[in-house]
Amino acid sequence: MFQNARFRLLLSYLLVMEGILMIFGGSIYFSFIRQESKQLDNKLMALAEVVAPTFSKIQYQDASLLQQLNNEQLFDPESQSIEWFDHNKNLLWHQGSLEVSSQPEPGLFTLASQQDNSEVRSVTLSVAVNASVHSQPYSQGYVRISQSLEDLEASQHQLLLILSLSAIAAFTLAAVGGYFLTDTAVKPIEEAYDKQQQFTADASHELRGPLTAIKASIDIMRRHPERFQEKDNRKVGAIANATEQMTRLVEDLLFLARAEKKTTKSNPEYSSICLNDLLQKLIDLLEPLAAEKNITLNYQVFDEVFVMGNPDQLNRLFSNLIYNALNYTSEKGLVLVRLVQHNQLVKVAIEDTGVGIAEEDLPHVFDRFWRVDKARHNSGGTGLGLSIAQAIAYSHQGKITVKSKLGIGTCFQVSLPILNHKE
Repeated sequence: MFQNARFRLLLSYLLVMEGILMIFGGSIYFSFIRQESKQLDNKLMALAEVVAPTFSKIQYQDASLLQQLNNEQLFDPESQSIEWFDHNKNLLWHQGSLEVSSQPEPGLFTLASQQDNSEVRSVTLSVAVNASVHSQPYSQGYVRISQSLEDLEASQHQLLLILSLSAIAAFTLAAVGGYFLTDTAVKPIEEAYDKQQQFTADASHELRGPLTAIKASIDIMRRHPERFQEKDNRKVGAIANATEQMTRLVEDLLFLARAEKKTTKSNPEYSSICLNDLLQKLIDLLEPLAAEKNITLNYQVFDEVFVMGNPDQLNRLFSNLIYNALNYTSEKGLVLVRLVQHNQLVKVAIEDTGVGIAEEDLPHVFDRFWRVDKARHNSGGTGLGLSIAQAIAYSHQGKITVKSKLGIGTCFQVSLPILNHKE
């Protein structure tokens, strides 16, 4: 039980940690992309503003500016290109290794390279003739500066790799640390639970003695009714009934405390059991009760199945469930017991057409002393039957589940591991 709690707590911790790492890493990654893209745009814009005033020289194929740009390391012909266009967007001059197929449009754009269709970042400026020369300024042409995004993409991939490896390392460390943290967090709860279980077992054991003495005294008194008045005999009968109910409650609590400690397959009390025979004997035993209540009790089985377990405990598990189904099914109703094999599990389903249980109450049906008036108003038990059934299922490395609809019926399903070899 606490192993599952540790796992769920660790899983929750790791999911939160994963979310934090993803948000943190994503923030760094996208901030880097935004900052690098902004720097690239500023770099291209600055180069375009330097090149634009020389448009008139380029018209006469004066390339002296290019040598100046190369000397100042402002232009890299391997990853950049400079293009001059006339006012009709016809290419006048091209310098650099990049070739962009699209027509120049003023502004910043991400375009495709003509050579390999890779992405290229471009800035285009419109070059206008000064108004002092002409009455109205007009577009003389365009200057387009382009740069390959391969270096930027390589930096992005490198950063992504670093962030991924860092996240994996951080997640691994978080998993190791989380394991010890969850163990530290759960251990006090487990110890408190063990103490509570031990107290329940000790208290139940100590109560058995006084209850046995009371029961023995009442038996003696009931063997000599002539010594008491009639009203006193009724009181003695009431005390006897209360003592019997208290004894059952103590025995159930003691059984729960013991059963929840025995959860290993190597339990010496376990043996090979033919589940078909065990269920058939229970059906035969409870058929008179079903007939008395005019309820149809059916049993469906397909394959012979063996399990490893305690026959008395398994008998108690299934008798509790079948008896409950009969107890809360109305006259002319149906109780169906089905045994099916699914992979390495045997599943025993007990279905009834009884009053059912409300959906909001289903998570609590296995709680100790839990009752729902609509479904258990006529119950005379201790309120521990389903808790005991669950404890027995868990102690046999199995589980028990419930599905129900109010006014339609309930289905309890017990899953147990199949014994591979008949013994």
